[in-house]
This record gives sequence, C-alpha cells and structure tokens, in this order.
Amino acid sequence: MSKFEEDLIAKYDKPVPRYTSYPTVPDWNLEAFEKEEYLEGLSKSFAVNNDEGLSLYIHLPYCESLCTYCGCNTHISVNHQVEYPYIQALLKEWRMYLKLFKQRPKLKEIHLGGGTPTFFSADNLRYLIEEIKTSVELLPGYEFSFEGHPNNTTYEHLKVLKEVGFSRVSFGIQDFDIKVQKAINRVQPFDQVEKVTHWARALGYHSINFDLIYGLPFQKESSIKDTIEKVNTLRPDRIAFYSYAHVPWKRPGQRAYDEADLPDPSLKRKLNVIGQNLLRDNGYLPIGMDHFALPEDNLVKAFEEGRLHRNFMGYTTSNGQLLIGLGVSSISDTSYGYAQNAKSVKGYLMHIERGELPIVKGHTMSDNDRKIKRELLAVACEQKIQTKEALKLYSEQRERLEDLVSDGLLEKTADGFEVTLTGTQFLRNICALFDPNFGKQKGSKVFSQSV
Repeated sequence: MSKFEEDLIAKYDKPVPRYTSYPTVPDWNLEAFEKEEYLEGLSKSFAVNNDEGLSLYIHLPYCESLCTYCGCNTHISVNHQVEYPYIQALLKEWRMYLKLFKQRPKLKEIHLGGGTPTFFSADNLRYLIEEIKTSVELLPGYEFSFEGHPNNTTYEHLKVLKEVGFSRVSFGIQDFDIKVQKAINRVQPFDQVEKVTHWARALGYHSINFDLIYGLPFQKESSIKDTIEKVNTLRPDRIAFYSYAHVPWKRPGQRAYDEADLPDPSLKRKLNVIGQNLLRDNGYLPIGMDHFALPEDNLVKAFEEGRLHRNFMGYTTSNGQLLIGLGVSSISDTSYGYAQNAKSVKGYLMHIERGELPIVKGHTMSDNDRKIKRELLAVACEQKIQTKEALKLYSEQRERLEDLVSDGLLEKTADGFEVTLTGTQFLRNICALFDPNFGKQKGSKVFSQSV
C-alpha cells in the first residue's frame, strides 16, 4: 500500500453510519412516533406498491453458540423445542399484517436472517415458507434467500429450501485461519465450507454469497491472503467484504478478547486494501458498500441498469418500496415510516400472545426525510450525485465536497458527480454529505469505523 493510499484511508476512517436506512436508527424521532400513524402509512404504501410486490424479512434469532464478533440480534440456545412455537408466532404476526391489507399481497422477495436460520430444522422451515406462500401471489422472478451457517447447514436444509423456492444462499465465512476462528468462537474447516457450497450448486442455487470480515482478532496479511485464495477456488457469485465493527459497549460478547488482539488501525487498513485488490484481481467487481460480484451476477446487472436497491436486508436487485419485517428486532420500511419489533424473544412472544403487532419503536418519515433518502440511495446504489443535488451541496457543503473531489473520491461530470474506483470504498463517507444529522449524535460510541 502506497503512502498516499494509507494517508487517504486514515483520513476517512471515521465513525460513519452504514446507511441501510435514512434517518439512521439512532436519529429516529421516537417521541413523535405513533403506531396508528405508522399503520396508516403501511396501508397507503401497500395500496401504491402491491403491484410492484413487497419484500419480507424474517428474523430467526436462535444460535447454538455465540460468535463473539457478531453484532446481530441473537438468542443462544441448544433447546430446539423453541423452533415450532417461534414459527407459530411468526405466522400469527404475518396474519395480523394480512388483516391490514385490502387485497392479497404480491410477494417478490423473502430473506431469512438471523441468528442462524439453519438452527431450525428443514421441516420447520418448509412449514413456515409454505404457510406464507398460501397467502400471497408470487410475482415472476421472485427471489428467496437465506443465511446459512456452514457447520449446521445440511444437505436436507438446502434441498428443502430449494423445493419451496429458494435460489440464493449466503454463508458466513469470515476467515479460515484457525487462530482467528477460535478467537471468534466460530471454527469451521475449509472442507466443510467446500462441501456445503458444492451441495448448493448441485441443487441449482443460482447465487452463492460468502461473507468475509477484516479487522478480526489475530488477523494478519497472510491470513487475509490465504482466506481469499481459498475462497477463490470455490468462486462464490458474490462476496461481502466487511470491516469488523468493534462495539463491545453494544455487544458484550466482543469482550471475549482483548483489544490488543485486534489489528492496529494501520494494519487493518492494509488488510482492507490487500483484500479488495485480491478480489478485483480474481475478477470480482465492486458493487456498492463492501460488496463484490462476478460480472455475470444479476447484482452487477442491476447496478449497470440502475435497478440496484439498498434496505435493511442489504443490497437487492429489486427496488421495492415496501419491506415487512417479521420476528424479533425486525424493522419494517413502508417508505412513509419505519417500525421495529421488540428486541427480546420474551418481549416479542408476549406481544404476539396478546394479539398485537410487536412494534416497540419507530420513525415517521417527513417529506424532507424521503428526499434525503433518495439522494443517499443514488450514491449508495448508482454511485452518482445528480446536478440538482450537486448544486445544493455546493451551497451547503462546498468545502467537504471539494475535498472529496481533490482526494479523488468523486469526479465532476456533465450531470453532476460520479464516484471513482477509489471512492467506492468510501461510499459511507460520501453518503454522509447528505445527512444533516451526521456529526450531531451525542457521544462517540454510535457508529463503527468506516474502514
């Protein structure tokens, strides 16, 4: 890594939101949120967007053991008797939404997240999806995806989920170095990852994603290189190459190792550059924040055709405006507002048993919120700043904008600005130009570092 690259990364490696939403969750106006107003927005959004199709995110929080690096909402248990009651609760929640809709919903997307979705048996997952499918109209080209843990994703899981419509799977790899794996409590041999990947391909999954993380305890240049070399032999269609977010004040499990075990900032930046360069050398194209894909993948095609979208599920090839979140901690996005479910399993089940939607907080979108959200999505998904927004930035953020241009993150075009190849790894920083809340959050422990 050149001195220029190192200085550039150091300059922009600041706490910045990931912008899976705008406003970001810490900036929601909780006091002004009213559940009834949210439900009115939901009905309005359904009426406008149902023909286009809705997206469904289902959170399955259970894990048999805690991966200490993890920042997701999880519930640790080895008791698999919890599976069926939780699925029944999910279906009850879904039926509450069905009662609010004026007609049969049209569905184009399901994502099973966690936790560990494959904590649940293949039969229970089949039951859940088949029950949902009986109540919807599936749109042509629908996509179902799930997150699989290589250690407990069985051939039966993959087979059953393929039979009920799944075509995409994401495996959490993180790193293949055994010392790193032991530190994060996620030991999974390459042979196991190779086996589940081959199963998925043999069964006809058309998209396989690997999640990789840099900045984990005991990682070094050689372990990143070795991991990516091994990954390249399996040629997943997509790769998410994330920065480890060290937030022990939010995730106590991260206190399982000492901060001295983490790569120092300079080394972490080198790991980022090494990994990104290797992925590009292996033929993967950078798509949005932290994502890479092979040229023939439909994520690349969506980007090229201006169809790429970003929401709480990450990047998606369909730009739907209505996302319903089911389960513990899930967030729904109606385009008129956000609503989040209870974060604990106990709290979630308590609401469901009462026959009420388990919404505990949210945010009602103003017209200005929606405008800023569109501007952010144009950067995050199209990597462009159009003329109108550029003129606004010149008047309000001229110094910051010109700094990004002089540093080579943005380049001037006839229609505004475009993100450069260098700038693709700083999309979060560029998005922050449009965020009037950025830098105003109280305290420093709000967002993770951008690199």
